[in-house]
Amino acid sequence: MKQLKDRILKEGKVLPGNIIKVDGFLNHRVDPRLMQDIADEFARHFDLRQVTLVMTAEASGIALATICAHRWGLPLVFAKKAKSDNIEGGLYQSDIFSYTYKKKVTLLVSNEWIQPSDKVLIIDDFMANGEAIRGLVDIVKEAGATLAGVGIAVEKGFQGGGDRLRAAGVDVRSLAIIEQADENGILFRED
Repeated sequence: MKQLKDRILKEGKVLPGNIIKVDGFLNHRVDPRLMQDIADEFARHFDLRQVTLVMTAEASGIALATICAHRWGLPLVFAKKAKSDNIEGGLYQSDIFSYTYKKKVTLLVSNEWIQPSDKVLIIDDFMANGEAIRGLVDIVKEAGATLAGVGIAVEKGFQGGGDRLRAAGVDVRSLAIIEQADENGILFRED
């Protein structure tokens, strides 16, 4: 998606450790118009007629997933990273290692909000090593639901998370795949 890549090149920053900072428009300060355009781009790839639920992980993916779900007229559920007192009943859960926080995290979804009859489209703002997405895929499987695919705004292709998911047969659509991010700048994988 040229518009997204242009914003990454113009406003994105590469921090030490190959951290890619896009928080000026994607995951801290949010550009809703860009998010709508991203939702429209995902809609061109995925067959939304069969999707019943959009899913993401807490917290930075919520903005993009909410705009997508709203644009498509679908409900959204997000996996929490901590059990709160307002979650009743059973839980689906998956342990992941958070690249951002450098620690183990447990993703949790109440079994009240995902059913075996659901066809789930996972949407997230960013994918590095793919652990959060793997955890969400595990929750979809644990619920007995069907995975419709995974839509990612920005993927760090050099970390291999997306490639592992694709090799496992998951339909992953990333709108900007970064192959290199260092002191020399940002280079994208060719579409």
